[in-house]
Amino acid sequence: MISACSEQNQISKCTGTDYSKWTNCFGKQKITDTFYPGVYEGQYLNGEPNGQGTYTYTYGGKYVGEFKNGKQNGQGTYIFASGNKYVGEVKDGKMHGQGTYTYADGDKYVGEYKDGKKYGQGTYTFADGTVARGIWGNDKLDEAN
Repeated sequence: MISACSEQNQISKCTGTDYSKWTNCFGKQKITDTFYPGVYEGQYLNGEPNGQGTYTYTYGGKYVGEFKNGKQNGQGTYIFASGNKYVGEVKDGKMHGQGTYTYADGDKYVGEYKDGKKYGQGTYTFADGTVARGIWGNDKLDEAN
């Protein structure tokens, strides 16, 4: 967190209303021309979100983390309007790589993701303490261990 704050202090505030010209700056933009409208606040490079930023969705969810070429990429945290939360790796706006998904009802999955779905080694712990662990594919436990 310290490095993100330090980086923010080292780059200038974005100026003007032509977002496509924003580069190496920190700015805020309302985004409406997407399936998930909201507000992005963070670093820009070549007119796109790039670096550390926060995207607050109109529906109430939020993503805080890394962006690359206008998309959520790298380490990040999704906080969903439902109360669910994901912390981990993200690629092209989807959970991808290692991550932890905590459900509002107390369930929790810790493991690998691919294209937004549980995929690979992982452990799902239910709120009642029951554990399912093994190899996951397409959001389903394929091979228990």
